Amino acid sequence: MHTRKGGCLCGAVRYVLKGEPQATAICHCTHCQKQSGSLFSYNLFVQESDYEQQGDTVFFEDQGDSGQPSYRHFCGQCGSPILTKVALMPGVVLVKAGTLDSLERILPPGTEIYTDRAAEWLSSFKGAKRFPRSP
Repeated sequence: MHTRKGGCLCGAVRYVLKGEPQATAICHCTHCQKQSGSLFSYNLFVQESDYEQQGDTVFFEDQGDSGQPSYRHFCGQCGSPILTKVALMPGVVLVKAGTLDSLERILPPGTEIYTDRAAEWLSSFKGAKRFPRSP
């Protein structure tokens, strides 16, 4: 097991991942694009019990295609997106991989979702299963 640490840009929020991610996924949905300010979001699916945070986040209640809420947590000081909690996935947090202190030994993406919304010129990620929407 490899412990990973991360946090926001200003350092007000810090976290430790005490276990390995259950899954990794690239999401190209328009909500992830807007929330990340980029073409996609790279998420680590982690048991909530393996996620330990110092500092407070604020959240925005979003709604996915399922109609169920997603809670997008970010630093209230610098705005860095930290994680998402999805109502349909209790006990799991989706940690934004870009907030890790080191990308060394980071797992490659296993899945790409909402590929129907991906930039046309963006190549697929080697080895990732691709879905036009969320499976």
